[in-house]
Amino acid sequence: MDAKTRIEDALSGALALADQPGAPPRLISAMHYAVFPGGARIRPRLTLAVAAACHPASLPLAAAAGAAIELLHCASLVHDDMPVFDNAAMRRGKPAVHKAYGAPLALLTGDALIVLAFQVLAVGAAKSPMRLAAMMRAVAGAVGAPHGIAAGQAWECEPSPDLAAYQQAKTGALFAAATEAGAAAAGCPGAAWRPLGEYLGEAYQVADDIKDAVCTEAELGKPVGQDAALGRPNAVLLHGLDGAIDHLRALTGKAAESIPACPGAADLRALIRLESQRLMPKEAPAQAA
Repeated sequence: MDAKTRIEDALSGALALADQPGAPPRLISAMHYAVFPGGARIRPRLTLAVAAACHPASLPLAAAAGAAIELLHCASLVHDDMPVFDNAAMRRGKPAVHKAYGAPLALLTGDALIVLAFQVLAVGAAKSPMRLAAMMRAVAGAVGAPHGIAAGQAWECEPSPDLAAYQQAKTGALFAAATEAGAAAAGCPGAAWRPLGEYLGEAYQVADDIKDAVCTEAELGKPVGQDAALGRPNAVLLHGLDGAIDHLRALTGKAAESIPACPGAADLRALIRLESQRLMPKEAPAQAA
């Protein structure tokens, strides 16, 4: 089974846990709407890639961890788009959840997806309970305070945001959880894999900052120019466009170098380098030249 199929199957199974008799129909509909069709599924793909590099037989358990992380990511997008934060009308090329279902249900949809993530993790680890605690620590640490995605969103509410802390929490936390949980699913110490996730998380945030500055709404499927419009901390504002691009390249290089020794290290390193090429917006090099 390829990674894409494994991830989509795991997410479908996760939503089936919520879609039971007696559940509010519009809430279930909104949850499906928030998760499908998805984006690139970068975080669960990373979870599976790390697990495969450590021990390919661990992929079914890693898929549960990856699905949990993707549900948390989808929940964060639902909440980010709401009027009290970004007030974004579009997400993944279609109306944001709060536009399609209203703000009250959007809030509850994000909440329900967060809870479902931990339910999926518990169900998925039923046959490997000894590995559940390590995966739970990795995933739970990426959600709240002090360094999870909720803390990342909260940095936008501070009068003087710390850009490094903001990026580490807003984006890096789930990437670090993805690498740590992937290793834990394979029975390996997760802490050694955190640097890979942290570098990649910061790289994706920097790439997103660059795309927000140089791409169009049609290309991204969501509003652009949001960082400047909302006064949010971002890499382009801090480093300039050329500097942000250089920083992105440095981060992806450090990510590839940080991969711990494991049976599939060479293949994973090649995958990271390939992904780093995809991260670079097509418009950016020309504008930076």
